[in-house]
Amino acid sequence: MAKPGLAPRRAALHLLGQVTGEGRLLAELLPASVAHLAPEDRARAQRLTLTALRWMDRADRMLGPYLRKRPGPAVLNALRLGVVELAVDGAAAHGVVDAWVHLMRQDRQTAGASGLVNAVLRRAAGDLEKWKTLPVPRLPKWLRAPLIDAYGKAVVTDIEAAHAAEPPLDLTAKADPQTVARAVGGEVLPTGSIRITGRRHVTELPGYRDGDWWVQDAAAALPARMLAPDTGAKVLDMCAAPGGKTLQLAAMGAEVTALDVSEARLARVADNLARTGLRAATVAADALEWQPPDAFDAILLDAPCSATGTVRRHPDLPYAKDGADFAGLFALQSAMLDHAAEWLQPGGRLVFCTCSLLPDEGEVQVADALRRHRTLSVDPDAFALPGVPPEWRSDTGIRTRPDYWPDRGGLDGFFIAVLRKAA
Repeated sequence: MAKPGLAPRRAALHLLGQVTGEGRLLAELLPASVAHLAPEDRARAQRLTLTALRWMDRADRMLGPYLRKRPGPAVLNALRLGVVELAVDGAAAHGVVDAWVHLMRQDRQTAGASGLVNAVLRRAAGDLEKWKTLPVPRLPKWLRAPLIDAYGKAVVTDIEAAHAAEPPLDLTAKADPQTVARAVGGEVLPTGSIRITGRRHVTELPGYRDGDWWVQDAAAALPARMLAPDTGAKVLDMCAAPGGKTLQLAAMGAEVTALDVSEARLARVADNLARTGLRAATVAADALEWQPPDAFDAILLDAPCSATGTVRRHPDLPYAKDGADFAGLFALQSAMLDHAAEWLQPGGRLVFCTCSLLPDEGEVQVADALRRHRTLSVDPDAFALPGVPPEWRSDTGIRTRPDYWPDRGGLDGFFIAVLRKAA
């Protein structure tokens, strides 16, 4: 009979190895890597992996004094996962140590290190007070350095603290947010999103099957609210998948075209539209090659970016990337902005946003676009959004950061600008 608790740990060890060793993102690995597990083990494997990634830097500092030399990747990741179970989850030491020693012995490549794992985890279990004294996990240098240049070391330290915390669940209501909040036991945020704290199964929440809401970070819900199209307006949602903004725009009464290069990701948009009973046209095409039959009254461009604003929800990102793709992303964003400006009706509005903390993917992009397109100008009236405090606003847009709303659980990092084309 299989030892209980091994299957999710084994899956977490595999996932962590793929991220740290192969540079793969969890979004690419899930759900295939855990499909063989029971639902509760699937959730546990994913949660353990995410927690280990959030606390990786501190786990390594905790383990350092117990190791004469750095062990192989699989053994090191097992130790990281074990320490996180002990220090963050508060799991019983005997069960944690026994399980990881057993897992090491099951693999010929790690069997020889089972004694090391046993000794190190036992020492760590007896010294857990040390965990609380270690620094907040730092971002890798490739990301930390440009963020310090942009915001200063104190702000980056606050951002890192926000990254270490498990984020709450945010929902966007199709209709009345107060009704949804009461049904799911959540809080309506000042910007209109619904926030739920604690671990909840999304598909089991009231209103999911009826399509009353969809999952969407509070920051990600702002671009569509800033666009606020008129009923019947012809709106293009560029790079639409997974579809949260498409759903928002459709719920506002717009005639939405959802454009995305990936047919598979557009299938998720179609599924969400069907679940919520909303309507939008979907087009699978490359935004740099596609030509619309007519111009649009409004366009929302959530451009491909580094996603550095979403680390609090995707702690694998700093370990799976290294910043090598920055230049290509900046160029792609500029090209997409140029196409969007071309497809916009005179007098129409264009929302440009990225889930990035890097000014090169936000404020700098908008400044460059205004120089290239003299018919475009910033629409400052759109920044006066209910619930958005003045400190989030700048001359060119709204900037959110993970360290904002610390008493509410933070929010993703976004930059959002609204541009108007001359009539």
